[in-house]
Amino acid sequence: MATDVQTKNITDLLASFPEDQRHRVADRWRVHQLREALIQSPSFWKRLWLFLTLIGPGILVMLADNDAGGVITYAQTGAAYGIGFFIPFLILMVPVAYVVQEMTVRLGAVTRRGHAEMIWGRYGPFWGAFSLFDLVVANILTLVTEFIGITIGMKIFGVPAVWSALGGFLIVAGVLLFLRYHTWERVALWIALGNLIFVPLAIASHPHWGQVASALGSWHIPAGVAVSGFVYVILANLGTTIAPWMLFFQQSSVVDKGLTEKDIPIGQADTAIGTILMGLVAIALVALTGSWVYGLSGAGDFGIHRIMAALVHSPIGSVGTALFGLGLVEAGLIAAIAITASTSWAVGEALKLPRSINLRPQHALPFYLSGLLGTALAALIVLLPHAPLGFLNLTVQVVASIFMPAAMMFLLLLLNDPEIMGQHVNRPWQNMAAFSIVGLLMVADGLYGFTVVFPHAL
Repeated sequence: MATDVQTKNITDLLASFPEDQRHRVADRWRVHQLREALIQSPSFWKRLWLFLTLIGPGILVMLADNDAGGVITYAQTGAAYGIGFFIPFLILMVPVAYVVQEMTVRLGAVTRRGHAEMIWGRYGPFWGAFSLFDLVVANILTLVTEFIGITIGMKIFGVPAVWSALGGFLIVAGVLLFLRYHTWERVALWIALGNLIFVPLAIASHPHWGQVASALGSWHIPAGVAVSGFVYVILANLGTTIAPWMLFFQQSSVVDKGLTEKDIPIGQADTAIGTILMGLVAIALVALTGSWVYGLSGAGDFGIHRIMAALVHSPIGSVGTALFGLGLVEAGLIAAIAITASTSWAVGEALKLPRSINLRPQHALPFYLSGLLGTALAALIVLLPHAPLGFLNLTVQVVASIFMPAAMMFLLLLLNDPEIMGQHVNRPWQNMAAFSIVGLLMVADGLYGFTVVFPHAL
């Protein structure tokens, strides 16, 4: 009887909240009930269920980071340079990605504000507009690469590009418009798990494990490479590991999910798991193409079509190559879902629109349209005849790495502000790691700029 009264009181209380807060409070109430049950009778299974309830943003952002553009970039990297340099490099990128994204967990959980809202509120409209412009431009360009992956992957199954692009857009729009946050996140996570298909594909290809082990012990740049092209590929791999949209997405996702300060440790674990999975997929792709495409005549200039054609003759055969194509579609789809949401959240925060995936479309249409319009534009660009899609894919990753230092500086300023973060400000080691990442990005950007201006100097 008491339980029925308590349930009725909670239902009446929820009805008094605005719609977006109602769903969020209901989610937090479920978490509260799980915590209470765990306190009353601790068990491994109850602890696991609480953990599984709270995770999501970290795994989702990291697997979405292995987007179609990233898959193509990693595949081209292995084909052009083998595994000697880039497998150790990608292992190094795992802690780099964690250091960056962990800061957004703390910032979102402490402030309960999205990234764009924090920048506009703390540093004013000029810097807010600057960061928003960077994000929207980078997001539209990145979405183009997602639709490149979707159309290329579906082409294996004989689906015309126009239907692939339209289908991809409709799925992204449907998931965003008609699912509320909890269901949206869980559906997105199930889609994201398809990203792991590249790991068994790499294992089934029987890559040259001896060369992989040797690369870890003797990290070296391949002999005779052109410095400008090599730096370009390094920047592309940096850009597909850490990108501005990831900061905005994960922080807003943490806020929309309703995580609080007490949830920070689980948010950190969520991000760590996602980062490890991201690294495994990236390494698997480089191992796959580095073992079976690298060394073929002209492999350094192979686009993804020719790489996939070459993989047909590897141990994975035509079936494995078809699964590779499906993985490419999945990578584009999950990233498009995440990036579209990041645009909607950022624009909504900047313009003070009603903003939550818990809102129905009729109550927050401008919020949803701000992301979907950019996604529609990206889908249309892919369908333009004679568009240089292969060149555009790597260029987008480079652009992301060029935009990243500015985005990182805003993040670091916020994380070192005791008025905002209180006891959760960055520790000295976190600042050292983060500033080292900014320095690495700036050095790589500067070196690439130098090779563009003086192509024969190095």
